[in-house]
Amino acid sequence: MTKLRLAIVGAGPAGIYAADILLKTERAFDVSIDLFEQLPAPYGLVRYGVAPDHPRIKGIITALREVLDRGDIRIFGNVYYGRDITLDDLKQHYNAVIFATGAVKDADLDIPGIDLPGSYGAAEFVSWYDGHPDFPRTWPLEAQQVAVIGNGNVALDVARILAKHADDLLPTEIPTNVYEGLKTSPVTDVHVFGRRGPMQVKFTPLELRELGELRDVDMIVYDEDFDYDEASKTAIQTNKQIMVIDRVLTQWRQREVGQASRRLHLHFYAKPLEIVGDGRVEAIRYERTRPDGAGGVEGTGEIREVPVQAVYRAVGYFGSPLDGIPFDSRHGVIPNHEGQVLDDDNRQVPGVYATGWIKRGPVGLIGHTKSDAMETIRHLVNDQGNWWTPAHPEEEAIVALLNERGIEYTDLEGWHNLDEHEQSLGAPEGRNRIKVVPREDMVAISNKRFVRS
Repeated sequence: MTKLRLAIVGAGPAGIYAADILLKTERAFDVSIDLFEQLPAPYGLVRYGVAPDHPRIKGIITALREVLDRGDIRIFGNVYYGRDITLDDLKQHYNAVIFATGAVKDADLDIPGIDLPGSYGAAEFVSWYDGHPDFPRTWPLEAQQVAVIGNGNVALDVARILAKHADDLLPTEIPTNVYEGLKTSPVTDVHVFGRRGPMQVKFTPLELRELGELRDVDMIVYDEDFDYDEASKTAIQTNKQIMVIDRVLTQWRQREVGQASRRLHLHFYAKPLEIVGDGRVEAIRYERTRPDGAGGVEGTGEIREVPVQAVYRAVGYFGSPLDGIPFDSRHGVIPNHEGQVLDDDNRQVPGVYATGWIKRGPVGLIGHTKSDAMETIRHLVNDQGNWWTPAHPEEEAIVALLNERGIEYTDLEGWHNLDEHEQSLGAPEGRNRIKVVPREDMVAISNKRFVRS
């Protein structure tokens, strides 16, 4: 029987779901799958892109763990595609590859002053507070007044972490260096800016509710933002999520404020125009907008300015190019037709596929990721005549190659070692885990070279 040797680059939800779906798909050939991940640990943005105080979302890891723990998928962590292994290497050892590398960089916001010192991408901040090993251990939390640009879930995550008292994060898996950094933050006011109205937001009711539960933080909303147009009224009547968001915001408008030591302000109909500052961030300048009657907004010409000393842009994620693979630099994705990668002439590239955010852009939730993977796998299965013919398809050949190159990779047993170690660090404090942050420590613990002092 024919055997498919498949490489998947990226061990986040997209890559793991693709592997699981293929193994469960009815097919006329055997399958052997290897996952390659540049981090020493799996799970991608579920581990490094979800705020530590979101344990419900992190429950997704349980499902992903069950897939990996079956033992029918090999994982090679701490292996960089483009450096440790190349496209030519994959062609020598596999019949096909699926890229599931996601989108981890910040999308650009093209306004004056966005590059001033004190202006940051939200994705970088998220990577810091989630203990990503490739980011600095410290973060410059020196501002009393902070702006967050965006009206999606990431914007609310960033705003919540900035406004929340560090001690209230101690029950979570927050790394020690992150707790210590947040503990010293002098922040008093966090301002969230969105150019559209409160009924056109991109965040979910759950995210919004969590803001209102913060201890010693006043929620500030402004009455001028709630003179609803007909489109907003219709959205409230016809969309359950929007109805809940309206209810939450209405409750906040009725709250007494002024007693808390910190304030979280929501500014709607606010289009950022410029980050103002002489040498570093000093204010955000924005134009007041209004509904345009066609579902969007238009400028009013009224310019306002709010003093801030730091700005975080949370306007979306963006994919990164991969060596030897076509890339759409405008949209930050690999050009493809339903997961079949396309070259510059719009022709299918044999043996190369994509799934997840690097395929469709950073939109949608886990359900979209699963349907994405199903679509890609369907084409992979049907494209048997378009696969590569590897010279060294033996399963041990790739292990020999990595060893020959001196790549200290981690495997599933190594992840179990690291997982148990992190849980043991958290247990004395009644916490689920405390993340290990340095890459070298993650690798050493995974491969049992680490001696705890």
